[in-house]
Amino acid sequence: MKLSVLNWFEERLKLGETLGPSMTHAVPTSARWWYVFGSMTLTIFMLQIATGICLALVYVPSADEAYASLEYLNYRQHLGWFLRGMHVWGSHMMIACMSIHMIQVFLYGAYKYPRELTWIVGVLLFVCTLGMGFTGQVLRWDQDAYWGLGVGMAMAGRVPFIGPELVYFVLGGPTIGGEALSRFFALHVFVIPGMLIMLIAAHLLLVIKCGINETPTPGVLVNKATYRERYEKEVHKRGMPFFPNAAGRDMIACGIVILLIFVFAALFGPAGPNGEPDPTLIHTSPRPDFWFQSIFAVLALLPPYMETFLIMGFPVLAAGVLFLLPFTSGDGEKSWRRRPFAVLTVTFIMLVLGSLTYLAYVAPWSPVMNAWSGIPTPVEYVKGRSPLELQGAMIIQNKQCRNCHMLDGRGGQRGPELDDVATRLSADEIIRQVIQGGGNMPAYGKHLSPSEVTAVTAFLMTMHPMWEHEYGAHSSDIPNATTDPDPPVDF
Repeated sequence: MKLSVLNWFEERLKLGETLGPSMTHAVPTSARWWYVFGSMTLTIFMLQIATGICLALVYVPSADEAYASLEYLNYRQHLGWFLRGMHVWGSHMMIACMSIHMIQVFLYGAYKYPRELTWIVGVLLFVCTLGMGFTGQVLRWDQDAYWGLGVGMAMAGRVPFIGPELVYFVLGGPTIGGEALSRFFALHVFVIPGMLIMLIAAHLLLVIKCGINETPTPGVLVNKATYRERYEKEVHKRGMPFFPNAAGRDMIACGIVILLIFVFAALFGPAGPNGEPDPTLIHTSPRPDFWFQSIFAVLALLPPYMETFLIMGFPVLAAGVLFLLPFTSGDGEKSWRRRPFAVLTVTFIMLVLGSLTYLAYVAPWSPVMNAWSGIPTPVEYVKGRSPLELQGAMIIQNKQCRNCHMLDGRGGQRGPELDDVATRLSADEIIRQVIQGGGNMPAYGKHLSPSEVTAVTAFLMTMHPMWEHEYGAHSSDIPNATTDPDPPVDF
């Protein structure tokens, strides 16, 4: 009975003719565990579709209700937090698996003849996957999403000739509001997934038509006149059917990555939302998701005059290199052992991206905007001070110096700590730094009167932590190192 039902569907749908070639086509026996990342990416994409549909049943793409619907999913909907966690970690895993897959394809020379179109479609798939990650972050509709979208639109606004019109088209108006959220919801749920599905179908078709790249052998070159014949002969002689041989490894790898997504979702939960979006709250430090942290760090490190090149020129240059790669290097050596420049290129890119991502997480790019009002000056720093020094302490607090400088380990990290500033700078150097600025510090000469600068300097000149520990807090108790015959050795 089961067989008759299958035959009934087969007679009408001809599934054997459609799916048979893709399941039984021969693949090289050398296509082993390094080849599973493409299937892992496809499996995660299907998981993303399933979790995304479930989330769309609750999520409200409205500027007034989006944040509340996410809070409902996190705290009231049964297992809503776990579903959001799976979707978030699935996004991270999908980008990770696709990145590894592209690196493997590049190092194995799989972009060379006759797989040029396969590589180009793969690059487009990677771009669309990054687009899914960015639009998904916007749908969280919190402070990070709102201001991150503002940064993204500021970058898009620099596109020559069409920049303002492009921003207006994406946002649906001159400002970020409900229209922008609706458009990004459409992009994330309909447009980009539709493009991904079409590109995946084209990619799979090209893989079947052009074959899976064999593990390259050092010294065996790609000759466009003889490669296809040699490849077909080798696969026919020593190849294996995709199912069940190669498909078995793909299934194991896909099971592992799904298990990892489950574990990460259960242990770490979803991302955000982190505070309702508030356009009036300008003292905020928006941070993108992991995969865009390197861009965040570069924008913070580069001088302003280089930002336009980074925003406009670098993506065009990178896309041009990736698209032209199979045409400029379409034959010759495929093995990474004989292509040291390719290995160095991948190593350099990974080191740069890794370093920038690390800096994005640990470097204090933004000041602590509420330090001046939320972190008081420690009592021991004002005990026994003179009236002039107390005035300087009040100025440092009221002028928001604590937002960028720490006292007693509390405050901002944009500038150096002030606890031992008097051991590093003289009074004249402190005055010059305050008035003229330097480094990350702006000039305050126009914002402080001469008497205020004098008071600030007087207070900062009491910052001798080693002396204070032994002699007390007041600067008059500190002996003069040049006249005292027996100054402490630890100074």
